Amino acid sequence: MIRKLLGNLGWKLLALGLAVLLWLAFASAPDVVTSVATPLEFQHMPAGLEIVSSLPERIHLQVQGPPGKLESANLASIVVVLDLSGVQGPCQRTFTIDQHETRLPLGVRLVRAVPGQLRLEFERRTTTQVPVRVRFSGRLPRAYQVRSFEAHPGKLTVVGPESRVAQVVSAETDPVELFPKPGTAEYRVNAFVREPQVRFAAPPLVRVRVVLESSGAGP
Repeated sequence: MIRKLLGNLGWKLLALGLAVLLWLAFASAPDVVTSVATPLEFQHMPAGLEIVSSLPERIHLQVQGPPGKLESANLASIVVVLDLSGVQGPCQRTFTIDQHETRLPLGVRLVRAVPGQLRLEFERRTTTQVPVRVRFSGRLPRAYQVRSFEAHPGKLTVVGPESRVAQVVSAETDPVELFPKPGTAEYRVNAFVREPQVRFAAPPLVRVRVVLESSGAGP
C-alpha cells in the first residue's frame, strides 16, 4: 500500500502544486461588475387584493463578484423577490430593492438596482358582470339584412382591481363576419375588455345567433 502511495511521487507533487497555483490564481482574480435584467416576483400576495401600479417587466441590476461566478448560467438564476406579507389591506407601499430582496449566487453582491425602489398600490379585488356587445365585420350585400341577433351568454363575469373594474361597461366580441344566406346562423367568437388589468373569470367564448332575411333590394 505504501509503495502505491509513494509511486510516481514527483509527478503527484507536481500536479498538486499546479492545482494549488491554479486555485490561487482564480481566488486572487479581481472582482468584475456586470449588468443583468432579471424578472420581478412576489411572495405572500395578500388574499383579496390586487396590484394596480404599473410594473416594470424587468429589474436591471449591477452585480459584482469573481468572474467565475458571473457566467451566464449563474446570471440567469438571479431574481428579485418582494415579500408582500406585511400588506394587510388597500394601501400604497414602497419597497427598496437591495441585497435582501435579490436572490444572488454565493459570492456575488448587488451594486445597485434600477429602479432602486418600487411604490405599489393595492386595491380590493372585485367581481361583476358586464353585458356583451356584438360587433359585425364588413357589410352585407344589399339583398340581405339582419332581422335579429342574440349573444349567449348575454353577460360575462370580469375580475380585477376595484377601480379598474368600475371602468368596464361592456365586453365586446371580435367582429362577426356574416355569411350572406337567409335564415339562422350561429357564430363562435371571443370577447375582449379594453382595461388591461381586468380579466374574465372564465374563457370568454360567446355564441352569436343571427337571423338574416331578404331585404327585397337588388344586388
